[in-house]
Parts: sequence; C-alpha cells; structure tokens
Amino acid sequence: MDKARTPRRMCGRAKSLPECLREFLTPTVWKQARRAAKKRRMPRWDVHPLCFVLLTMTWCCGDSLPEKFEAARGFYITCHPKRRRPGETFQGFQQALERLPIWVLRQMAAGIRGRIETLFGSRLLIDGFIPLGCDGSRLECSRSEELEKRLGKSGKSKKKRKSGSKGDQDKKDSSPTVWITALVHLGNGVPWAWRFGKGGKASEREHLRRMLGLLPKLGLVVTDAGYYGYELILALMRAEVDFLIRMSTNVKLYTQEDVELDDFREGVVYYWPEAVQNEGGEPIRARLIRLRGRTKKRKYDVWLLTNVMDQRRLSYGAADTFYRWRWESEGYFRTYKRTMSKLKLSSRTVRCVHREAEATMIATQLLLAQGALTMPANAKDGQPVMCSPRKVLVEIRRELYRTAPRNDFRTRLRRACRERRVRTTAKQKRVWPRRKEHKPPGPPQILTLTRAQKRLLLRCQTAA
Repeated sequence: MDKARTPRRMCGRAKSLPECLREFLTPTVWKQARRAAKKRRMPRWDVHPLCFVLLTMTWCCGDSLPEKFEAARGFYITCHPKRRRPGETFQGFQQALERLPIWVLRQMAAGIRGRIETLFGSRLLIDGFIPLGCDGSRLECSRSEELEKRLGKSGKSKKKRKSGSKGDQDKKDSSPTVWITALVHLGNGVPWAWRFGKGGKASEREHLRRMLGLLPKLGLVVTDAGYYGYELILALMRAEVDFLIRMSTNVKLYTQEDVELDDFREGVVYYWPEAVQNEGGEPIRARLIRLRGRTKKRKYDVWLLTNVMDQRRLSYGAADTFYRWRWESEGYFRTYKRTMSKLKLSSRTVRCVHREAEATMIATQLLLAQGALTMPANAKDGQPVMCSPRKVLVEIRRELYRTAPRNDFRTRLRRACRERRVRTTAKQKRVWPRRKEHKPPGPPQILTLTRAQKRLLLRCQTAA
C-alpha cells in the first residue's frame, strides 16, 4: 500500500487503449505467463498473441466466434505492427488454445492482481479495510456429448421426487453448467480472485477456503448467509482473515448470560455446534451485530457475525455500509453475464471451457480495472464513484474497430461513470416464471450456555 504515488505518474502517460492495457499487462506479467507454458520452437501462435487475441475476443462484437476472432486478430496486428503475425484461421487458433496450459492464464491473473494492488494503492482501503464481497453463480455450457459426460447436470432440482416426476425431467433435460465463485472489491467493483468448479457439485465454502492465500492484507470478506459453517469460519480465523458473514436460522449461537433480543444491538457470542462440543472442539468467540431493517418486522433485520471485536476498528455504521455494498458482488455477475454476454459459454470441450472461463474473467477484470482507475479517488456523499461497465465496453469497442488507436481514450473513460440519480419511487421487480419469491434469512438461534457447557468452555479456554 506504500506505492500509491507510482500510479499517478503512470496514469498521466497512458492515453490510448494499448497503453492502458500495458499498465496491467506489463512485460513482467507476460514473462510469468510464458514461464508456465511449454517451450516450443518458433510457434505460429506464441503465448503473447494467443492470450492477447483470446482476451480481446471477449470485448468484440459478432454473432459467431470466427467474427470476433477476425476483429481481435486485426486489433493485435494494429497494436504490434513489428511483431510476427499470428495464424489466419480460427481453426488453428482453437487448436493452439487447446494446447495452451491452463496455468498460463492463472499466472497472468496473478500478475494482474499484483498490478491492481500497485496501481490502486491506498484507494483499495476503506475505513481501514479492503472489503471483498464473495459470491457465486452458475454458467451454462453447450450441450456437447463431452461436456454432458464430464460436467454432468446442473442439479437445480434439490428435493427428492418420485421417479418420472416433472422435477426429475427438468434435471434430466438441464444443460451442463460450471460454477464460479468470485471475490469482488466492494469499493470499485473490480474482481480480485475467482475459482471454478462443476455446476452441480461445487461448494462455495470450499472455493473460499482455497482462495484464502490470495487475499490481501487488511482484507475483509463480506458474504451472505450461504457461507455459514464452523469449518469455514475456523479456517478464516486461523488464516487471520477478517470476515463479516450474515447468519440465518440454521445457526445456533451461545451467550454467557440471558439476552433480550428486542433490545439487542451487538455483543459477544460463541459459535459452537453440538457436534463440535461432543468431539471436544474449541468454540469460536465472535461478535454479533444486528442491523435493523427499515420496518418494525424482525424478519427484515440483518444479523452479521465478525471476528473484529474492537468496535473502534469496525464500527456499527461501517458494518452496515460494507454489507449494503455487498450487492456489488451480485452486480459483478450481472456485468459478466449480461454486459459481457457470458450467460452461456460457447466452447464445446472441457479444455476449451476452462480456458474460455478463465480468459473471460481476466478480460472483465481488465475492463473494470481500466474504468475504475480513471474514476475520482474521493467519494461523493460517502459513496465511491463507480464506473459504468457498459460505457467502458462501448469505449473499448470504439478503439477495437479503428484503423489506428487514438490518444483520447483515457479522457473518454473518465466520463464513463455510473448513474447516480436519486430514486423517488420504489424499484419494481418483474415476476419471472419458475422463479421463487425471495425470502430473507431469519435471525439465528441465540441460546444461553448451560452449566455443563460453561464448564466445557472453561476447560477449552484453559487448554488453549
């Protein structure tokens, strides 16, 4: 975070789209990616043109992949006129993509993540934390024979029904899917890290546990009620990661003394499932915060569990703000699926699906990072100034189809900010068929420790 002065000098020099891309795709990032690739003698599709065209195809217009390939290849030749020209056919590009190791794209993502931390610097910090929202979503894939065999069905039907019922038929006819779990910065909307899995068998909690090593210092993980669990919370605390997780009725929390729920605002609780107590496991001491809803009904209250015990470090108002901003992670998937048109992946083999998913996530990360870097650092009315993904995409597409890059690209990006109008009426939602009405999670079960549990708690604290 001590490199905040470097980006101001670099941002002044970068004016065109190729120059803005070089801020993130530096020679060091390309070297990291090339080390992960197999050494080949003078390939027609080297790592640099292959990955550059693959990322650019995500931003291009076109009804088919060959059309997007032609536009992306032309842009690469325009940006690198002195380099050797890559292959001309889309079939050759696909064959080269299948031979590309997946670690090349992952090393590239790691290098871009380091560049984001360097370029943004202290702008990532909000109230002493780097807030990162964690959420997941499902992506549909093509109905090819290989994908149906390897990825399986989506598993949307959770309840067991009798054989031959309509639910079994819907699950049988569903397309193969891929599950993605992403960490998104809540202050600028830029994704930080992500992980993929099978659509019907992936676990969001396991994905988050595997991404703990990628979190920055002072990171604060903000999640919804789907990320509760003793093992996950214990892993977060052992990794010294701060979290803010919404609780639901499925969770039992214990207090030392009786608590009047009507007047409860925040306090110390113990997360100690009965199975862990029977096995002699340690309890998790945490802080429970209750955010009041706009109505008097208790079902609209939000109950948050955090390991930040100091109220001066994480105040009640900051916790309220961070959780309201958690919808930025939901908005990222809307950008990825709708704005970037990735509601369904187009690849027909498992190897190409993996590479398409990784590349499109990197391309979306680069798009949002370029827009966020041009936004004002100072917040207005307590809210950070966010870029509009659609407006940034429009400006990038203008540059892709020019014969020569223009030097006013960054100036135009500064005007691609998100709408900030004040709504005067309630936001209405359309009624979608086959979609269940959302029910907010209920409050957790807050119980008082019994005498036996207090003795066991004392023994666990003494042993620790």
